[in-house]
Amino acid sequence: MSATITRHNPAAMPDSTALGYAQISVVEPGRMAFVSGQVAALPGGAAVPEGLKAQTEAAVANCAAALDALGAEPADIAMMRIYVVGLDDAAMGECFPTVLGFLNGVTPSITGIGVAALAGADLLIEIEMVVRVPG
Repeated sequence: MSATITRHNPAAMPDSTALGYAQISVVEPGRMAFVSGQVAALPGGAAVPEGLKAQTEAAVANCAAALDALGAEPADIAMMRIYVVGLDDAAMGECFPTVLGFLNGVTPSITGIGVAALAGADLLIEIEMVVRVPG
């Protein structure tokens, strides 16, 4: 965990640690990056993959590229918002393991949001990040 981000799961709130996220993330002063929602758009305009799992993998790859461009890593993520078309337990089961694998044990604050549609008719997931920029 980044020394500049402290995670909290107060006893008066549901303990979300086992689910892979923190209820509260406190960021020390510093530069912040607000990463636009990453979808399954692929470099070179390749076709969007079919299915939520494949789209989650592509969106997570784009999130990883954004972190790399910032010189950051998952421990520097303060907040993620995950928008999923038709979010339900089955959809969470398809996308959340990939997101947790990307986070590699880090527990940022996460909000999952069910939506009717995203910016493209074929898009099923979009992931935003708030990142503390190292250094």
